[in-house]
Amino acid sequence: MKSVRPLHYFIRLVPDPEALTFTGETEIHLETQDPLRDLILHSLDLDITACRVFRDPAWEDCEYFTDPQRETLTLRFPSERSGTIRVRIIYGGRINRKMAGFYRSTYRAGDQEKILLSTQFEESDARRAFPCMDHPSMKATFDLELVIDEHLEAVSNMPVLEVSPLEGGKKRILFQRTPRMSTYLLFFGVGEWEFLKGEEGERTRLAAVRGMARYGHFALAFASRCLSYCEEALGVPYPLPKMDLLAVPDFAFGAMENWGAIAFRENLLLKFPDTTSRAGQERICEVIAHEMAHQWFGNLVTPADWKYLWLNESFATFFAYGVLDHFFPDWGVWEHFILEQTATALDRDAFWETVPIEIPGGEHVVINTSTAPIIYNKGGSILRQVKGLLGESVFQEGVRAFLEKFQYRCAASSDLWETLQEVSDRPVTGLMKGWIETGGHPLLEVRREEGGLVLRQRRFTFLPNEDESLWPVPLSVRMFDEKGGSRVKRLLIREREARIPLEPGTFCFKLNDHAEGFYRVRYLESSNLDRLASLAARKVLSPTDRWNLQDDFYALVKACDAPLESYLDFLVHYREENAYLPLSGILSNLQEAALVYAGERQERIRRQAEQILRAVLQMTGFDPHKDEPQARALLRDRAWYAAAAFGLQEAEAQGLERFSAWKAGEPLHPDIARSVMEVGALCGGRDTLTWFADRLEKSPSEHERLNILTALGRFRDPETILAALRFTLDSVPDRNKFVPLTVMGRNPEAIPLLWDWYKESLQALENLHPLHYERVVAALLPLGGLGREEEVREFFEEYFKNRDKARAAIRLSLERMEVYSRMREAG
Repeated sequence: MKSVRPLHYFIRLVPDPEALTFTGETEIHLETQDPLRDLILHSLDLDITACRVFRDPAWEDCEYFTDPQRETLTLRFPSERSGTIRVRIIYGGRINRKMAGFYRSTYRAGDQEKILLSTQFEESDARRAFPCMDHPSMKATFDLELVIDEHLEAVSNMPVLEVSPLEGGKKRILFQRTPRMSTYLLFFGVGEWEFLKGEEGERTRLAAVRGMARYGHFALAFASRCLSYCEEALGVPYPLPKMDLLAVPDFAFGAMENWGAIAFRENLLLKFPDTTSRAGQERICEVIAHEMAHQWFGNLVTPADWKYLWLNESFATFFAYGVLDHFFPDWGVWEHFILEQTATALDRDAFWETVPIEIPGGEHVVINTSTAPIIYNKGGSILRQVKGLLGESVFQEGVRAFLEKFQYRCAASSDLWETLQEVSDRPVTGLMKGWIETGGHPLLEVRREEGGLVLRQRRFTFLPNEDESLWPVPLSVRMFDEKGGSRVKRLLIREREARIPLEPGTFCFKLNDHAEGFYRVRYLESSNLDRLASLAARKVLSPTDRWNLQDDFYALVKACDAPLESYLDFLVHYREENAYLPLSGILSNLQEAALVYAGERQERIRRQAEQILRAVLQMTGFDPHKDEPQARALLRDRAWYAAAAFGLQEAEAQGLERFSAWKAGEPLHPDIARSVMEVGALCGGRDTLTWFADRLEKSPSEHERLNILTALGRFRDPETILAALRFTLDSVPDRNKFVPLTVMGRNPEAIPLLWDWYKESLQALENLHPLHYERVVAALLPLGGLGREEEVREFFEEYFKNRDKARAAIRLSLERMEVYSRMREAG
């Protein structure tokens, strides 16, 4: 079928929101060079009633066959055809509740439940709405016609071309033809939409359900600026006549980059003045920037196959932080990138169960809990590494050339490498190939010897490995003299072992300057590490390097290559730490360690965490200030609940005081709302759960609802924990059930209950959206299975004999459980 390509689709759909069904007619224009008798299309859950092929001057019926397992529809023509072919398919389908394909989204308007119809087609769900060639390389243009109730509005990728009244209270809406694009980027939504226009007039617009668009001014203003910035930075004008941002009540992901009609979760688009925190506003901007970047990376230039999906997601991830840094330089977003992207990727990639960024093989490459940290987080981190090697101006020139060359076309990884290599005149192909096609990352072990350094690289994993992989490492070495002055040496290391000369008078050295490289470092000489620790304490090292130093140390603890006690001793040098990035990294590590270790080691972790958290909260205070730095607001939010959970009485008392006042009707500042709710749950019982349930039902803000759901995972009392778990499965909307469940996975009082609860609730959990089920598995199993490892392994051996659900997430979770078990058993 590779010789067959679609040219154009005409799609006519008539949805019935009450019956949750639709009828459809799709005409496809195709082109083939070779004679063709059987045409294979994708189709899933569609009831085909007729298939026809055009033979001038009339349409001819043709045989057709469906294969539900392969998700295909085969049309058999009366005779062989070649050249341009036109086919027409008549069918019906169901508007599902799976948040995939053509689905229904529900919301409350007063006492009424309302329905919004929406679509989500990535990766391979366009076939649920119309027969098609559902692969990113099969680009075509689209005409879309919808027949809907006259009181409803419809939105799609392009502006409305024509509206015609019909009998029976209906109307016909025809949209303008799209540019050439992939099926997964098509969107249509039907409901009681309300619109808000941006400052750029007709080009940017926000849509939400009726009564909610008024909360979109913040997002729309940023989106308008972001769109213009992307055009300038990327050198290619945005090619569509409009850009819609759509708040969809039920949405499985964070957002989806449908060309010209981006869909968002409500909390990632709507800013409520009394409930959306500064962290929430930053997240809104980050997601908008990410999806805007996709209008070029993915929509304009599309991956030639799903294995090249990283060209979409890695670029959008990396580019979004650059957009935020441009508009909000005081936010320190590149430090947030390190914590949210690089740290996450390094942890995920340190398991045997990892994958390359370019995932090989198969028609499908599913974005799931196992692959997402590699495709998004690691891919974005590797682009940061390449940008550091080439320099910002050369990297930007290469990206512009890539977009210009492949616009409206499909590209492979090699197309990007070759373009960057042409522009930079550097050996980019060899460098990128090593990082994109090889799973895992290296550990550089370094020692000082005879006026230089001896480095040896091996694959870093938390469990022992015999992997012989090698990476081309863009190495940076910062050499310090005794007064703290420094200079940097940069070079590319390709060998297993390398020798590097040091500058005369080098007092100590640090590898991986500003953590630009995607690798771990182990200093084999304690004297060099001690000197670096002294520089960290005096803040001679940058916040990024202070984070990097301790995080590499903790990774060695997780791999049982360094004792926990040595890491805790090392943290003494961070007693005066005041920067967001290193403090957040240390707190994450201590929180994880406290859940893994027991006895005296756990108590020592608690004492150390309490000391750090007390200092943090003394620095930030408990009450926000109007003009305080972003980092201070985020750090307070990060530390408050952790301090109460570790036993800091003042944090608990301050939280309970504000929680009681909020319950009594006093306002609660958005920047501390989540922390106060979490402390309220920590110290509360069944009455607190009942109060939260009532508030959840009445709150109009998805941001506040998510804060409440996070708090539901923080109860201490076992009976209340089990009641919260029951409430989650019975009463929380499907889109959000995973939120309290994943939080429970890090609750020390809930962890002993989770394995048995998981087995008892398995059927309900498997009915969650596949991505959400994977998130729950990844949160519950690694710690919930500790102490019962053999039982858990045997359970899943039987599980996989009958099911294939969440296989990758389960295997990864079992390995993480083994890592934790090994840490706990280490002396």
